Amino acid sequence: MLQEEVIETNQEEPTGTESTPVKGPKREWRLRINYKALVQNLPFIGFLAVLALIYIANSHLAEKKIRRINQLGKEIKELKWEYINVKSELMFRSKMSEVSKSVEQLGLKQLSSPPQKIVLKKENEK
Repeated sequence: MLQEEVIETNQEEPTGTESTPVKGPKREWRLRINYKALVQNLPFIGFLAVLALIYIANSHLAEKKIRRINQLGKEIKELKWEYINVKSELMFRSKMSEVSKSVEQLGLKQLSSPPQKIVLKKENEK
């Protein structure tokens, strides 16, 4: 069987006397892509083009959102630092010694005696 195949392939080869070059594979490729096939597959090619555009747009939107998320993350960190700073400053200024220093300018002074509790007696309780 191998000998038969070899013989068949030898019959197809051109003889040395012919000077025409072999254009088999190149010609097949040109025959496959022709106007009729292109027109028939135009909807599919258009569909693929639309999918490619959607893919590109989706990638751009995702990159844009990632940049925005990173920017907001940095902004959140800055706001947290500012919050902690303001909170610590408030705690420092609300100390008794700091409050007394700030109200001395208004003429108020710290009590030297403890505050007294005022108790009201109701008239109904006799």
